[in-house]
Amino acid sequence: MLDYHSLMTISIFSLTIFVMVWMSGRVNETIPTVIGASLFLLLGVVPLTDLFDIFNMVSGPSITILSSIVMSIVLESIGFFNWVAYNLVNKAKGSGIRLFIYVNLLCYLMTLFFNNDGSILITTPIIIKTVNMLNLKSHQKVAFLLPGAITATTSSAPIAISNIANLIALEIIGLDLNNYVTLMFVPSMIGILTTVILLFFYFKKDIPKTLPDLYLTMRNYQRKSRSYPHPLSNRTVDTKVDWTMFKICMVVIVLTRGAFFLITPLGVPLEVIAIVGAIALIAIRWSRKGTGVKDVFQKTPWHILLFAFSMYILVYGLQNIGLTSILVENLSTLVHSDRFYAIMTMGGLLTVLSNIFNNLPAVMIGTLTLTEMGLDPHTLQVTYLANILGSDIGALLTPAGTLATLLWMYILKEHSIHVSWKTYIKAAIVTIPIGLLVSLISLYLWSNWVFS
Repeated sequence: MLDYHSLMTISIFSLTIFVMVWMSGRVNETIPTVIGASLFLLLGVVPLTDLFDIFNMVSGPSITILSSIVMSIVLESIGFFNWVAYNLVNKAKGSGIRLFIYVNLLCYLMTLFFNNDGSILITTPIIIKTVNMLNLKSHQKVAFLLPGAITATTSSAPIAISNIANLIALEIIGLDLNNYVTLMFVPSMIGILTTVILLFFYFKKDIPKTLPDLYLTMRNYQRKSRSYPHPLSNRTVDTKVDWTMFKICMVVIVLTRGAFFLITPLGVPLEVIAIVGAIALIAIRWSRKGTGVKDVFQKTPWHILLFAFSMYILVYGLQNIGLTSILVENLSTLVHSDRFYAIMTMGGLLTVLSNIFNNLPAVMIGTLTLTEMGLDPHTLQVTYLANILGSDIGALLTPAGTLATLLWMYILKEHSIHVSWKTYIKAAIVTIPIGLLVSLISLYLWSNWVFS
């Protein structure tokens, strides 16, 4: 029987998550989490003495994600994404299947180089304008948009730096980026490819084999002019690109990404590398184009730091009333019995928790639960990765599972494209469980090979 204090804590947390999920797009997700966290502090659910430790835990990952978003803003300002969107159609060469492949590849790469939320913000408008430009029917648009959103979100699993939840949990477990990639890249990529293939066959009847004649019109227009109608704009855009700046920026991004894996083992914090990369891009743009930092300050979602801080206070509150102890008590025997059962149990648990109240609090709860089980280092690492697969892939069973998919639904609504929850779930229910299961089995087999 729950006491009054525990009941109040659970009620505040549930109401906070409800408002965050169901009001997404209309109310900034930071507002309900800050209110809920403030109530936890006022009621003493989380002691004030814990705040400094919580801030240290979330600040680094949050700054890393923010720096990645800053880099994407700089690239957008120099026309990089305009160029990408045009070539998305150009390289498809009239084939709807080829366009489907390129759309998913674009979403995968944007998440890999930036992060899942940033990828949704970047790729969704590009895909919307592309399918609108091609005059596709409503069901044909969904065949590109929905798989693109799922790919963008699942693609945060292969490397930890593409998802703030992954990064925060990584620090709790004490797993470094290189070991994470060693254990996770192959299994998660198998799962992602499986999911994309299943999505292709699910939407195959809706993907046009041949794109409309507008494609030929665009090519003829391009031959006669130095400009072309671009998906992101109603005006024509000059095809002339500052390739020198483009190449320099791409080198900076690749070097920054590489430095995460090469320099962090030497003790250099992730956020320092990310900040240096972002500043370098801003400086390059300023030296080449004379553009300052006003747009960066205006477009960067600075509230992410406050959001992550508040969310972690909420999760700490649940831990303090014994939620993780309950999970440990009921799951410890199964998790300790066998590594395969541990992977399946935690992957399944995180899938359920993520779809009930979003994957960010779910992965935090799951990770804190693991730290209390007294697992050996290898089992702890592998079951943590099963958590990530559940929160990055399994969470996609419903749009409420991740903030990225909720943001995607909101962007579609803003562009007058209707994709119902029923449409989303029908596609997800026949693809996500299989993709998750393949990922978890692959993780078990791959980890056994790595640790052998």
